[in-house]
Amino acid sequence: MKKTFYSNGKLFISGEYLVLDGADAFALPTKFGQNLVVENGENQIIEWKSFDYNNQLWFEAVISFDEVINNIHSEIETVKTTLINILHEAYNLNPEFIQKADGYKITTNLTFPRNWGLGTSSTLINNIAQWTKINAFTLLRNSFGGSGYDIACAQNNTPIIYRVENNFVEPVTFNPDFTKNIFFVYLNKKQNSKAAIHAYNRHKDQNLAKSIAENNKITHAILNAKTLNEFARAVEKHEIHLSNILEIQTIKEIAFSNFNGTIKSLGAWGGDFVMVISKENPKNYFAAKGYDTILSYDEMILQE
Repeated sequence: MKKTFYSNGKLFISGEYLVLDGADAFALPTKFGQNLVVENGENQIIEWKSFDYNNQLWFEAVISFDEVINNIHSEIETVKTTLINILHEAYNLNPEFIQKADGYKITTNLTFPRNWGLGTSSTLINNIAQWTKINAFTLLRNSFGGSGYDIACAQNNTPIIYRVENNFVEPVTFNPDFTKNIFFVYLNKKQNSKAAIHAYNRHKDQNLAKSIAENNKITHAILNAKTLNEFARAVEKHEIHLSNILEIQTIKEIAFSNFNGTIKSLGAWGGDFVMVISKENPKNYFAAKGYDTILSYDEMILQE
């Protein structure tokens, strides 16, 4: 019997880094995501194939049930060793999906390029959790780690406020008139979240409670902005606030200082997508600088 599971991608609008210490995060699920198709197999093995958004096979492996149960893999980290580790942690949480099966044939299908950073790993983990009937936040914590906001986006079809304590998720409304002035630009570089988090932990200030309070104030100003100018001011304030904590320049200062508008890093600073707020379509500006992947709000964000 064939079963199909699907999870949304994500964009971290505000609260990045500080979410790890309890701050409010504002995030948006994307129209892009990943599915996982499970069919019955045999011989106590999992035949796994992963396809990219062009339906091109980018990974395949045969994994024995024994490898999953005992977490058997090479010492060199590869896609296969990472997958075995995730499946092993899923087995620890609910061994029945292995114990009561003869084998599996599994395929995954992305609807976005893998280098976009919209949640290749988080959508996979949430899909595996759905399939194996376990808690996705627990599976994330036991395998990859992280705040869990991406799992919350994978599971929700509306904007959310997320807090790491008890994996709190609050669906919220964000549908202002100025979404036509919001764009997302890919920086041609996939950022390493683990490295970015390490940098944050090394640089965050000692007055954490004050920083979190300021983040929450700004985050809710971003969420509740009534006009484009209010939204842009709140976003700029967020960039300055986090720039001071990380002790690094904002992406606009580094690469786009002459841009007539607002630019905000999303998630790990220095890569993946940035959010651009502009009264005019910014496509020509960014294309001239070599950034050709520019999506409008309507093209990127899931809207019910």
